[in-house]
Amino acid sequence: MRRQFAIKQPVGPTLAAFQPVTTDEVQRLLSRMPAKSSPLDVLPCTLLKSCAVVFAPVITRLANLSFQSGKFLTCYKGAQVLPLLKKAGLDTASPANYRPISNLPTMSKILERLAQARFRPHLCNADNFSEYQSAYRTGHSTETALLEVLDGVYTSADDKQIFVLIGLDLSVAFDTVDHSLLIERLQSQFGVTDIALNWLHSYLCDRTQYVKIGQHQSDTTRLNVGVRKVRYLAHCCLLCTVV
Repeated sequence: MRRQFAIKQPVGPTLAAFQPVTTDEVQRLLSRMPAKSSPLDVLPCTLLKSCAVVFAPVITRLANLSFQSGKFLTCYKGAQVLPLLKKAGLDTASPANYRPISNLPTMSKILERLAQARFRPHLCNADNFSEYQSAYRTGHSTETALLEVLDGVYTSADDKQIFVLIGLDLSVAFDTVDHSLLIERLQSQFGVTDIALNWLHSYLCDRTQYVKIGQHQSDTTRLNVGVRKVRYLAHCCLLCTVV
């Protein structure tokens, strides 16, 4: 029997739409991006960076159309996965010894970063966001999490109180996030609505991937769970599921 927990209703402003993108913002983003191209790119990333003045207005127009319509283009949702051996000398016949490297089109990553810049501030300022969240945000790492736990333990000991520590380790957490549950939490607990919610739903759904090694390529499979393949918004997505 599934236990029902009380849903904390969002308090404060909602996020109904993403703010428009500017050409200057896209130019700054292109200048900071690493010059690494994806095998799925039509144009190399180095060309986008070197001709940022030319491409920035086009990318700005594309991003604004995407945000205004609440749709993420399907052609940017496919990932090519390259398995790389984790360490030299491991058994090459064991799939567990490989690390899957997901390659997405550069344009997909640009749109993701633009969306992240608009989504993350709302998420981190939401009333339901936990102040003790110590992962996937600047200045809050595993080190600060351990310091917080130790401080609580030492304080309890000094006050002669009993303390209990319960740990839960979710293996490959990026691969366990259910998309429908994530969308539900964004709406019910973090006040994401209307076009912004439609865009995030479009961004997550109908994701596909295939594995390619040399000249060999697997069949394309559809992804219904996991946010590993969505790169830059993955951290924001996990912030909604772990708090």
